[in-house]
Amino acid sequence: MNKVTVLGSLNVDTILRFKRFPKAGETLPLTGKSIAGGGKGANQAIAAARAGAQTTFIGKVGHDQEGDFMVKQLTDSGVDDQYVAHSDQAATGSAFILLDSSSENRILIDGGTNQQVTAADVDAAQPAIVASTFLIAQFETPLAATEHGFKLAKAAGTATILNPAPATTAVPASLLALTDLIAPNETETETLTGVHITDERSMIKAATNLQQQGVANVIITVGSHGAFWIRGTEHGFVPAYKVNAVDTTAAGDTFIGALSSVLQSDFSNLATAVRFANRASSLAVQQLGAQPSIPTKAEIQAAERA
Repeated sequence: MNKVTVLGSLNVDTILRFKRFPKAGETLPLTGKSIAGGGKGANQAIAAARAGAQTTFIGKVGHDQEGDFMVKQLTDSGVDDQYVAHSDQAATGSAFILLDSSSENRILIDGGTNQQVTAADVDAAQPAIVASTFLIAQFETPLAATEHGFKLAKAAGTATILNPAPATTAVPASLLALTDLIAPNETETETLTGVHITDERSMIKAATNLQQQGVANVIITVGSHGAFWIRGTEHGFVPAYKVNAVDTTAAGDTFIGALSSVLQSDFSNLATAVRFANRASSLAVQQLGAQPSIPTKAEIQAAERA
């Protein structure tokens, strides 16, 4: 069983549904509204745990009902919450997900306590990092804390996975040098490399660029099309499963978490792990809400057999 530690964000998601996005100055009625657990870090941790990994979370919430709610989302899925700190300085993070009838989403985030995660918080969780197969991080918590965590991981022989989302051009070269696997989507890939993703040739060019920046293993996810992977000089493309998508909010996070639950620490089974992650993601997009949609290992395996 893989041991996975996730350093990242916890957000309470407010999902607003409507037929289409309003034009400037236009008012439209909602067709629905709901609340669910979210945050890229929490989503990925829950996905890893539900897919069978022993999972620990490093993050921060406020002393509020939202913080209690988010911790419960973790523990209900079997995620160890002992390194989730509480702060009096800000409220628990929140996100507002705008979802139209075609399942296209746009997301607005208030980082809250996610922006208060520090190197000291990471140091407190060093025992979990040292004991893990993988340390996963994203960009919804401070880069300084992530880089510090990756340094601890590398010193301990723990492999590192970076999901560079939300997209940013301000990624330190020193962080990429500590990253064993990077997994951006096509938009994030273009931000990091300047390469516009249109076909496999452009994926190879972008992935090679990332390798030249110091990351040996790369996955580029391209939504409903699938995922490209490269490991050393080997590469391939794994098509996505065709399903009727309802809400794509947690698709990428489910992919990362599920991937980490089956991936070998030397990345030797990268193609197989990507197929498993694609299957998990295909199940997540068929339900509404981020964390409520994340499948279990049994559900993923059942879909594989179907």
